[in-house]
Amino acid sequence: MTNAVSWFEIPALDFERAKKFYAELLQLEITVVPMPEGEYAVFPMDNEAPGASGAIMKMEGAVPSTDGPSIYFNGGEDLSVPLARVEPAGGKIIIPKTSIGENGFFAQFLDTEGNRLAFHSMK
Repeated sequence: MTNAVSWFEIPALDFERAKKFYAELLQLEITVVPMPEGEYAVFPMDNEAPGASGAIMKMEGAVPSTDGPSIYFNGGEDLSVPLARVEPAGGKIIIPKTSIGENGFFAQFLDTEGNRLAFHSMK
């Protein structure tokens, strides 16, 4: 095992709004996958690259929250770039870019659904 996390799911109340937010925020295409239990869309993934991928889901019992585990998106070379897209895409920055010393930088934000998420980068 190289990484402890292999998949994550982000709950959404408004599926289309959440898809639009993440597509704009991360500048990527999100693929809808038919699911009988609800609506589901996956982030791109490269099985040969390190790290995890995940999905946005609208299903019974999946409730957005600011409590619980934190998901950190790769902020690229400098997380200031994707962080600048949070508010124009409809989210809210709750912790601005903050140094964590030799471990780089992080920032936290709320998505359009009320989930607390974060970015990490080394610069």
